[in-house]
Amino acid sequence: MHSHGFQLNMLNPAQMEAVKHIHGPVLILAGAGTGKTRVVTSRIAHMIDEGIKPDSILAVTFTNKAATEMRERVGGVVKKKHAELVTVSTFHSLCVRILRTSIERLGYRKNFSIYTGSDQLGLVRKILTKKAAKDESMEPFVALSLISKAKSSGLPVSDDNNSLIAEVYRNYERELKLLNAVDFDDLLILAERVLRENEDLRLGWQRRFRYIMVDEFQDTNRLQMDLLRSLVDAEMNVCVVGDDDQSIYGWRGAEISNILDFERFFPGPKVVKMEQNYRSTTPILHTANSLIRHNANRRDKSLWSDAPGRDHVRLVTMPGEKEEAELIVEEIRELKMGERRSWDDFAVLFRTNAQTRVFETELREHDIPYRMIGGQSFYERKEVKDLMSYLAVIVNQDDDVNMLRIINNPPRGIGDTTIVRATDESAIAECSIYALLQQDEFLQKLTRRGRGKVEEFVNLLEKYIDSMCGDLADFPTIFEKLLEEMDYIGFLKRGCKTEKEADMRRENVHELISNMRYFQSKRKKKRSLRAFLDNVALSQQREQDDLEKQSGVTLITLHAAKGLEYPLVYLVGLEEGILPHKRSMEEGTRDEERRLLYVGITRAKERLMMSYCARRKKYGTVTPCVPSSFIPELDRTYMDEMTFDEIACAPVEEDQAADYFAQMKAMLSGGE
Repeated sequence: MHSHGFQLNMLNPAQMEAVKHIHGPVLILAGAGTGKTRVVTSRIAHMIDEGIKPDSILAVTFTNKAATEMRERVGGVVKKKHAELVTVSTFHSLCVRILRTSIERLGYRKNFSIYTGSDQLGLVRKILTKKAAKDESMEPFVALSLISKAKSSGLPVSDDNNSLIAEVYRNYERELKLLNAVDFDDLLILAERVLRENEDLRLGWQRRFRYIMVDEFQDTNRLQMDLLRSLVDAEMNVCVVGDDDQSIYGWRGAEISNILDFERFFPGPKVVKMEQNYRSTTPILHTANSLIRHNANRRDKSLWSDAPGRDHVRLVTMPGEKEEAELIVEEIRELKMGERRSWDDFAVLFRTNAQTRVFETELREHDIPYRMIGGQSFYERKEVKDLMSYLAVIVNQDDDVNMLRIINNPPRGIGDTTIVRATDESAIAECSIYALLQQDEFLQKLTRRGRGKVEEFVNLLEKYIDSMCGDLADFPTIFEKLLEEMDYIGFLKRGCKTEKEADMRRENVHELISNMRYFQSKRKKKRSLRAFLDNVALSQQREQDDLEKQSGVTLITLHAAKGLEYPLVYLVGLEEGILPHKRSMEEGTRDEERRLLYVGITRAKERLMMSYCARRKKYGTVTPCVPSSFIPELDRTYMDEMTFDEIACAPVEEDQAADYFAQMKAMLSGGE
């Protein structure tokens, strides 16, 4: 009897098959709510039971959150010492591990920086100011997303080699290399390249990880597939888990073909379909199945459940977005009282961020707590970004973008002309700005005062570079000294309009330092400043977890809702142009929009209401709306269609009303 026998008895036949099949290629098609995490963890436990060495198992996930969760779950089913030997990591952190040991083979230096969103935007902005002609304009973030798409797909960024975007792309790549920096796409590109070009490294990593599992496989792109293929050895012990029906990241380069043509990459796989759903009721699943059937290119599967459920799915026509929000918020209030629900039980799902405003206003009006998933993260706050720039420069002085962020922040009398001059001359000399600031030849060109200020700045940094970069340095404490020396808090305070704002910013600075301390105390091995910066760069996705800790009604976009579930779901704005989104008509991505609606429907555990408006305010004018073309595709067996008026004017049934008043009375007299 295995030590985990108890666990295997709890699996249904399809799950059992997925867990027991551990050799050769395996494709697990895990539909929404079919117990995927349990299967992945049981499978790892079963492998260890069968005598497979835990340190030869690699499980790859997409987000840090998923990796942490999987580590915890594995820790719950196998011995602690075994669980710690299994490698659970995201694609990006796996690539950082590969590159930290071998990036020199690609002509980079070992201390490379990882550029995330704000660093990349800074760099693109700098290039655009130089390159864009007077009559050309391009938004930095648009340029970035085009660059990222080109990098991950391996296709040219534009057909025209002389176009502005092609020029920006070339400069962006050249500058990154000069800065000894890589961006998120590079982590994958370079790791894949270093393995492809160096057989010794490739075989080394293949020997290291003999058994590989990849989660959320429908979100992988071409590069991740190439990387996987160079990590998998000849025995092909590779297991991927995913659901093509939930592939909604095509716009980020995800290739649904990785799952649809899995056999082309890993011949003769065992394919297991998991279709028993443990989340939702029959009406919800029946409606979802009826919709997704309309996608031609998919692996056939059909979700079912043992839970018949009490309620049909409702489809409601609303006059406009104001009524849509009023009705839904009113219903949420009534259910909270009448059924003693918690606010956390409710979620409103949207296709676009613009739809959330009306709901926020309406919820605030009624003092209902809510959380918006996808707000601004801690590391995106200005003062935090500025301090992170100091840390980045202390670790890698060639990092010009961050150098420019800190050189006069707080102001230290280094004039703009000096900065512009340094930027231009360093470009000609092909050296970093910091290196230039230390050259006598350059310093001689400045005024005496200017030269003094530059030297002070360089000396300040030099003092901290050595003391903060050692592997065992107490960098949080030393960094605090640097902030004191610059009177950084005083500088922040002077820039604030109110006391409250000053407190908040000061709080953020302390929070950053305590994050550094926490990181240092938590790590046994790697606790250097460099490791801290890597950790932050890789965990930019983590910020959403803090939002999920607050309680309240959830307002969330369909994309962000994937993987989550709520007892009571309101899916709003089922209109042509919103869902399916108008962009999808131009780009031919209707199938992906249908999958997005499918993801939305399958979030609901007990009840689901979908709604669409007859008219909506667009850019200040009221325009009529057309119901979504997906609505006719939904099977009506378990669906009730109704209008706003029918619900708003429906008489409250008497016993319900009596119940309600009895409850109110009990509450007021403190009988709760």
